[in-house]
Amino acid sequence: MSERFDQVVLTRFNLPSEGYESLVRAQEGWLRSRVGLFERYCLPSMRAQTARATWIVYFDPESPQWLLEWIARVNDGDFLPRFRATISPAELVADIRAAVLTTSGALRGGLITTNLDNDDALASDFLARTAAAARPGERTAIYLADGIIADRDGAYRRIDRHNAFCSVAEPWEAPVTCWAAAHNRLGETMPVRSLRGRPAWLQVIHGENVSNRVRGRLVSPARSRAAFGDLLDDRPEPGALRIARDRVLGMPARAAREAARATAKRTAVALLGRDSLDAVKFRVARLTGHRARSDGAR
Repeated sequence: MSERFDQVVLTRFNLPSEGYESLVRAQEGWLRSRVGLFERYCLPSMRAQTARATWIVYFDPESPQWLLEWIARVNDGDFLPRFRATISPAELVADIRAAVLTTSGALRGGLITTNLDNDDALASDFLARTAAAARPGERTAIYLADGIIADRDGAYRRIDRHNAFCSVAEPWEAPVTCWAAAHNRLGETMPVRSLRGRPAWLQVIHGENVSNRVRGRLVSPARSRAAFGDLLDDRPEPGALRIARDRVLGMPARAAREAARATAKRTAVALLGRDSLDAVKFRVARLTGHRARSDGAR
């Protein structure tokens, strides 16, 4: 850990949820799929960190027996499992404080909390770079803007200045944590530092994503091996012709789709509000029987 900060990573694994996400989590196989993604990407990336952190993973207290047995089997002291149906801000801070005292024995001057979804991964130096960007005595949202989005066909370099791998550095007095607001809205209540550099995070596109899509520019996955170890070894090398085609055709098409989605979302939020928009999605999914898909993030 940083000499100045306690670092804590927070992961929601299968917390109960309401509205649209409740349909996602009720699907057959959702939980088993998450277990596979966690073991393949999330857990190895935390084990590879060059800086030490306390990792809290939240589970539904009504999780099936097989999941409880899996937690005991897979967890080699890597994370602290916590079972809660809901988490109030006060409960979250109490959990964090207790976890840090358990693992470190004392509190440092400041606290850094980082959000990590259970199907994503961090570059091996993510926590070290985040700690280096934190300033004692200030509450600041910290984003490492560069990352990799990977689907089964390749890896894409993405710049997202307010991404889901958000961190909040702050004094220990009355912390609000990285879960104080949606990852892209932390800047509404605190200063933001969004830093460029080497790829710092990995989002994996799979059959249950809803908000994560292929974005960015096609790159060689081998160039990110230093940051992510073997996590991208099963992605194909694109070759010069495919990269050139992606620059000319693929990137502009993806950018146009993202612009259209962003405009539609802004319009819907302006007309309906954020809560009403989720309620509409929930009703539509119920009426149509749509097999909702989710990336697990809030």
